[in-house]
Amino acid sequence: MEQYKQEFIDFMVDSQVLKFGDFTLKSGRKSPFFMNAGAYVTGTQLIKLGEYYAKAIHDAFGLDFDVLFGPAYKGIPLSVCTAMAISKLYGKDVRYCSNRKEVKDHGDTGILLGSKLKDGDRVVMIEDVTTSGKSIEETHPIIKAQADVEIKGLVVSLNRMEKGKGEISALDEINATYGIPTTAIVTMKEVEEYLYNKEVNGTVIIDDAMKKAIDDYYAVYGAK
Repeated sequence: MEQYKQEFIDFMVDSQVLKFGDFTLKSGRKSPFFMNAGAYVTGTQLIKLGEYYAKAIHDAFGLDFDVLFGPAYKGIPLSVCTAMAISKLYGKDVRYCSNRKEVKDHGDTGILLGSKLKDGDRVVMIEDVTTSGKSIEETHPIIKAQADVEIKGLVVSLNRMEKGKGEISALDEINATYGIPTTAIVTMKEVEEYLYNKEVNGTVIIDDAMKKAIDDYYAVYGAK
């Protein structure tokens, strides 16, 4: 596993973004782990987060693109901090863009926030985590309605590796439905392997009991 992936897992735990216990997801599933990217709240955290995303994008898609699109609302700060990190790490200027939940009819009008999209733009979409693919269902037609763009990929921070609407993962469903390549900074398998029996700040995050809970969860909800 790449060094930055190991560092990112530690970063998620230290930031209390990735937690283990007993959680009920929006889908109603009872999960032994939960990720909340809204817990990244400080300038230092956002700088680091942007750099992890930038490295994952560079590894998966390269830098041959023009725009980072982050679906509202969590995708807005993600696209901003990652665009800044790409500039810092690789000397490449990309624009950021997001959608508004409601169309603005005065001043900076329209449904887009940040850069406008234009014909020929190559776009990478950025999200925190995708469980159902609902946000892509909502934003894909918005992007395509603005201009004739090429969507080069979708990056998320954590691939939960569980069933979406069918038997495959939400990320695989997005790829199958829209033809969009997908990637994640880390997968839940990588998280489990890295944290199993590892002491973090004096505590073992994934002990035998938690590993069993995660494995049992995937026995039911794991993607094929």
